[in-house]
Amino acid sequence: MIARHEAQLDKTDIWSALAAPLPAGTVAWRQDGRAVLRDGRWYARFVAYVEANTVRERLDAVVPGEWDLTLDLLPPLGGQDEDAHGCAFKARLQILGVIREDVGTGRDYKSAATDAFKRAAVRFGVAHELYQLDQNWVQVDGEGRYAKPLEDPQAAYDRRATRRDGELALELSAAQASERAVERTAEPAADRRAPNGNGRAAATGIDTNTHACPKCGGRMWDNRLSKRNPKAPDFKCRDRSCDGVIWPPRDGAARNAAPTATDEPQEIAFDSSPLGASIEDEIPF
Repeated sequence: MIARHEAQLDKTDIWSALAAPLPAGTVAWRQDGRAVLRDGRWYARFVAYVEANTVRERLDAVVPGEWDLTLDLLPPLGGQDEDAHGCAFKARLQILGVIREDVGTGRDYKSAATDAFKRAAVRFGVAHELYQLDQNWVQVDGEGRYAKPLEDPQAAYDRRATRRDGELALELSAAQASERAVERTAEPAADRRAPNGNGRAAATGIDTNTHACPKCGGRMWDNRLSKRNPKAPDFKCRDRSCDGVIWPPRDGAARNAAPTATDEPQEIAFDSSPLGASIEDEIPF
């Protein structure tokens, strides 16, 4: 069982090695179809491809002596397309006992057999990244089928890919900024702090720095909007060592009215319930 498990892991590594991206410089480009006129300029679509030797080198490097290719000639095609593909082969590629098949076409036996071989190798992941590339339109010097590109197709593709990556990065940054703005708007007003951290002025418009502690004269926490017990103090000294508080007005006046330090404390009885313990709970740090 251990040997079988190790063999399975080894095969997984082999499949990953076969499907690894090909080295730089092994990918070539060829024109696909005729050029088209756009804004007074001729453009042609170029597609990426690799040579059959590149595929063979990958197989020999990863599974030397462990792969086998069989080609079967298919009946002549009934009609040729614009590329004059009149021949077809079926390739049967076997690697470590695993078989993959595909069909290739070409103008002659050689090109059709090569096409079939490369297509079968793609079934194992060899050069599969070429099928994920975007379309590559390059300006050419005329309308002929074999017009010459005015720019290296690889350079043109890389330039547009870099621009697309930059545009995607900008879109992502804008989307993230929009999400943060929405989250900020959705925050409860009582949970927002003033930019300088001194009370709730940004959220409530109330300046808590005008109320001095009746005992030490220091700044106080404004608990009017967040306290859960209506009988709890409206203000509490920020100094933990000081027990200075300002109680709610006796006459039931609006709590947002600015109390003075001369308000006489009102004695109330605290119990062990969360409401009775709300003084410390409402202190923001």
